[in-house]
Amino acid sequence: MSSPQLSFSRPLIMGILNLTPDSFSDGGRYTTTGDAVARALAMVQEGADIIDAGGESTRPGARRVDAAEQKGRVLEVIRELHRRLGPEVPISIDTTLSEVASAALDNGASIVNDISAGRDDPSILKLVADTGAYLVLMHMQGTPETMQIDPIYEDVVGEVEAFLRERAGAALAAGVRPDRLILDPGIGFGKTREHNLLLLQSLSRLCALGYPLLLGVSRKRFMGSICKVQSPDDLTAATCACTALGVLAGVAVFRVHDVAENRQAADVAAAIRQAEHTGEESEREKRD
Repeated sequence: MSSPQLSFSRPLIMGILNLTPDSFSDGGRYTTTGDAVARALAMVQEGADIIDAGGESTRPGARRVDAAEQKGRVLEVIRELHRRLGPEVPISIDTTLSEVASAALDNGASIVNDISAGRDDPSILKLVADTGAYLVLMHMQGTPETMQIDPIYEDVVGEVEAFLRERAGAALAAGVRPDRLILDPGIGFGKTREHNLLLLQSLSRLCALGYPLLLGVSRKRFMGSICKVQSPDDLTAATCACTALGVLAGVAVFRVHDVAENRQAADVAAAIRQAEHTGEESEREKRD
């Protein structure tokens, strides 16, 4: 299998397609293949560059879902999306299990989004190496069942940075190509509000690890506590603020529910960033 080459010349928007009954924001909304495919196609029309399909909720306290159930939820949708979209819009499979990832790759996915960073099922690293797929490695303290029970760090940014560096090394040792790795600091996965804010403040430091960085803050609870908002659906503007911040810090991929709004935020922030760089070059030329 040969995966399409991702271009990081502009910020990429990864549209979330939760094929689960219990995800924190949109669980149970896309229970048929037709509904799920329609939602994904709508996200592409709104500007999504990647569709991320998952059959297991990773919200705090969520139960684990075995490989058979995950495959039953996602494979038909991935197969139909690949038929409809072709290689122009890559499909990502959100799973920690190599059995699910392998089946998804066989049916048209080209990215494996593993929140366990290869720790739940180490054979997923060799699978990615053998298939040439992209691999997202995410930091998480604990498991979805336990991660929000009093998470503690001495230095959250330093510890997340060291973890991502170590897991990237493990993937490379398994044969994954360095240009196929994407790192994710795991906002909201085993972190308090303060931990999340410190990581967001330090995105440029994490981007300096040398791999594209993925940011997933969409509709997350810590922003609701700041904005005094209860419903995740009311956190689109807060998510867009983080997207703009991430673009200016150098983040490459944004995993979001609200594609159109975050596409605008990313594009405007990218234009501002490019204008700043162009301006610096013009000033240097004038001085020279």
